[in-house]
Amino acid sequence: MNDPESSRLALLRSLERVQERDLTRTRTWIADEERREAERRVGEARRPPAPEWLIERGLDRTNIVAVHTSECWDPGKRARPATRAQAIEALRKQVPACSKCRPDTALGIEA
Repeated sequence: MNDPESSRLALLRSLERVQERDLTRTRTWIADEERREAERRVGEARRPPAPEWLIERGLDRTNIVAVHTSECWDPGKRARPATRAQAIEALRKQVPACSKCRPDTALGIEA
């Protein structure tokens, strides 16, 4: 009854069951990660392109504080997307160009 061979076999079968559960769990993790990666790629594909120009408004939201390019590293929290025509019009109305990104030179307008 106390056969060392059968107890060894029982231990190996138990180890096999544990490893099968671990493999199943690992495969689930892989499938979840593949799903998240696919969702991330779809999200990136659906993201609208960054605007080329930004217009920063003042605290009262009526006056324009500055004109920025999309590459500006400090556009401010109140910057909103703008068209090229809106950026040019703001610069012509003496709205200051951002000193960090110089949109007036990017637009070909002398300040």
